[in-house]
Amino acid sequence: MAARREKRAKMHKRAEALPKAYVGRRRVVLTILMVAVSGLIWRAVDQQIFERDFLQSEGDHRYLDQVRVPAHRGAITDRNGAVLAMSTPVDSIAANPRLLRPNADTLQPLAKALDIGLDDLRRRLARYSHKHFVYLKRRLPPEEAQAVMDVAKENHIVGLQTTREYRRYYPDGEIFAHVIGFTNLDDIGQEGLEYAFNEQLAGKPGLKRVLRDGRRQVVADVESLRMPQPGKNLALGLDQRLQYIAYRELKAAIKKHNAISGSIVMLDVKTGEILAMVNQPGFNPNSSRSARGGRLRNRAVTDVFEPGSTMKPLTVAVGLDLGVIEADTRIDTNPGFFKLGKFRVKDHDNLGVVDIETIIKKSSNVGAGKIALSLPKERFRDYLVAMGFGKKTGSGYPGEASGQLRPATNWARIDQATLSYGYGISVSVLQLAQAYAVIAADGVHRPVSLLRRDAIPEGKRIFSRKTAMEVRHMMESVVAPGGTATKAAVAGYRVAGKTGTVKKAGKGGYTQRKYLSLFAGMAPASDPRLVVAVMINEPRGKQYYGGLVAAPVFSAVMDDALRLLNVAPDALAHNQTVRLAHAEAKP
Repeated sequence: MAARREKRAKMHKRAEALPKAYVGRRRVVLTILMVAVSGLIWRAVDQQIFERDFLQSEGDHRYLDQVRVPAHRGAITDRNGAVLAMSTPVDSIAANPRLLRPNADTLQPLAKALDIGLDDLRRRLARYSHKHFVYLKRRLPPEEAQAVMDVAKENHIVGLQTTREYRRYYPDGEIFAHVIGFTNLDDIGQEGLEYAFNEQLAGKPGLKRVLRDGRRQVVADVESLRMPQPGKNLALGLDQRLQYIAYRELKAAIKKHNAISGSIVMLDVKTGEILAMVNQPGFNPNSSRSARGGRLRNRAVTDVFEPGSTMKPLTVAVGLDLGVIEADTRIDTNPGFFKLGKFRVKDHDNLGVVDIETIIKKSSNVGAGKIALSLPKERFRDYLVAMGFGKKTGSGYPGEASGQLRPATNWARIDQATLSYGYGISVSVLQLAQAYAVIAADGVHRPVSLLRRDAIPEGKRIFSRKTAMEVRHMMESVVAPGGTATKAAVAGYRVAGKTGTVKKAGKGGYTQRKYLSLFAGMAPASDPRLVVAVMINEPRGKQYYGGLVAAPVFSAVMDDALRLLNVAPDALAHNQTVRLAHAEAKP
């Protein structure tokens, strides 16, 4: 106790010894500290009680949000890597109608920069005045979008922003339009392969967190939550060069014959790949204005028709394969017709007693009908189904038609007879080409494909090799002098094919003035590499026979295609070479 009292006494003496000035400063510092602490306490109370609404409003001015990041859509290429569809970055201009009002004085320069009418701009802003977001112009090149934003800045226009997107571009335009299709403004496939393979091409969008201000404008990117996954590329079996050849020749033929429409399909016999597929009329996939109505249809796949006399070689093939007829069988077509009840099957001329090759060469309905009637109905139909009729080809194209092939139990004898020359059955151009590819491939059916194949599918045998070769030899006579398609000949190559001139069905029966002109064939006939099927719908000029309208198109397309692919000629010493003068003959 004594020690503590002594210690306090010493401290008291020391304090008395301090200068009065120091004591005063100490009191001032303590007073300031007390005032500061009191101020902080008061500010906290004021914020919590009196300024809560104000602070809440200020906090609302900035907030975190999640924004979708578009993925880059995969490219579509031809079999050689040529780009047929690609996506390029673009910017879209959007507005916040709650900030950019319809009556704003600054709308005039903005409308001019956007290249839209002032009244249209005002109507759009007024229509979405209750919204925070509306597009003003979609998919602009980045430099054009930046020019619009510069105008907005110069004129103190608020509530505008740019959004990064991708725009689909088709370098070949109309040439591949029906096959590839197109995407919409949101880069989603709407037609063709863009639609069929949308999931593969589209990829998966990413996600990022952003900071927005009170005007809902993005102030800053905060973090990436999920990186976008680019779509996968799609390699087609089509060849850009062959597609252009087919497009050029078809368009010229449609114009020359004033036809309503037309289609061409080219197949690789060895692989089943579709090398070319074109239609007319077409459309420009880069312009939404032309992509309307019937122009959008890939007619080669979606439209069906009665194939007419192009069915005759297939009927003969069934007869040969079943052993019902032989190559040297002779059939009496006298007197140029025969009756089945009240129906009559007739030829243009009375051909008399002819062999099987002549039935194909001269396109005899009577001869083909008699062969068909000698076939077991069910077996006949089974062969047709095996060749691909009455069912989809499996190309994967959306909206593909299966055609019509009625059950054999429903066939009357007249149905069986007319089926031999292509009435009472409906097919697409692709199905017709596929069936001819069976003959070209020595009797083997291979599924067709719009996509590039890295390996040759095994296929399924339909006819014996002997049957296929015999039918091909007979079909060569169609292109030879005296045949119905001398205009289908190709210099240096043996060609095997068949014409078709089909009356179109209308109300109350078949019309007399509306026709389909057809030619389907293969080359080189000794070892076919390509099959080409041509259909011209309603040629309205002086000519309408398949041998005069469709056959020349086949010749031009096949000629250029064989030479482009460096296919060796097989007719240098053969009697089937192109003649300077083609005989005009009816199919």
